[in-house]
Amino acid sequence: MSSRRHFLTNSALTLAGFSVAPSCLLSRDKSIQFKISTCDWSIDKFSEIEAFGVAKEIGLDGLQVSLGSIDNNFWLRQKEVQANYINESKKTGVNISSLAIGELNSFPYKSDPRTEEWVWDSVDVAKNLDVSVILLAFFYAGDLRKDSIGKAEVVKRLKRVAPKAEKLGITLGIESYMTAEEHLDIMQQVGSPAIKVYYDFRNAADAGNDVFKELKLLGKDNICELHFKENGFLLGQGSLDWKRIGNVLKEIGYEGDGWIQIEGAKPPEMDIVKACQYNLKYLHQIFG
Repeated sequence: MSSRRHFLTNSALTLAGFSVAPSCLLSRDKSIQFKISTCDWSIDKFSEIEAFGVAKEIGLDGLQVSLGSIDNNFWLRQKEVQANYINESKKTGVNISSLAIGELNSFPYKSDPRTEEWVWDSVDVAKNLDVSVILLAFFYAGDLRKDSIGKAEVVKRLKRVAPKAEKLGITLGIESYMTAEEHLDIMQQVGSPAIKVYYDFRNAADAGNDVFKELKLLGKDNICELHFKENGFLLGQGSLDWKRIGNVLKEIGYEGDGWIQIEGAKPPEMDIVKACQYNLKYLHQIFG
């Protein structure tokens, strides 16, 4: 979520002029079954209920929805809006996979006093929407790298909300440019199983981190959900080795909450729906 507003066979797949080679496939004994979703902001429907219709057109299992924006006062906190989202999910057959608070990129959890209420309320929203993961974004103004004071404040705030999240069976996932070691340090300080890492391979690589070492260091139990993206490219067209990533996920026994999310993975000139359909089929080839 570092850019906010702004996926069955062994044969080659061709879609919109792009081919997915069989070499991308995991062997049958290494297949992992995930439900595949996308983020509302990734299909240009940030905090819009119309995102469900687009996700249905793409053929996705689910949709990661935003709690809202500063402009609509994080409207998913309203029971009426929650009911509308639930009804739209049932109507389209597109499940709500998880919840996200992307506005934390602009209004930092480490410093803005209002954000404590947003995160606190989001736990109830997640419970009402029957999802188990909430993405907390820490980019741009919310970046925690080289910010010991900010990290300390985030730990304090997470300690206050973690017992509530634990009680309701909700996981708060930290997505950031920090290293695996830094994430683990924060988790240890908070001392709650409700706090985990929301891992984004592209973000980690862009920050100079070794995604393969980090996956093994974090292990299956410290990652709640995954973002798959290649900013400006389709999955498999960029620099990340998704086949190897899939194999490492299998090696560590990762399952998470059963969902993986396609985030930004589209060439600038390509239609969003076609790009997501390509990425969906690509991930199905990777994971079976």
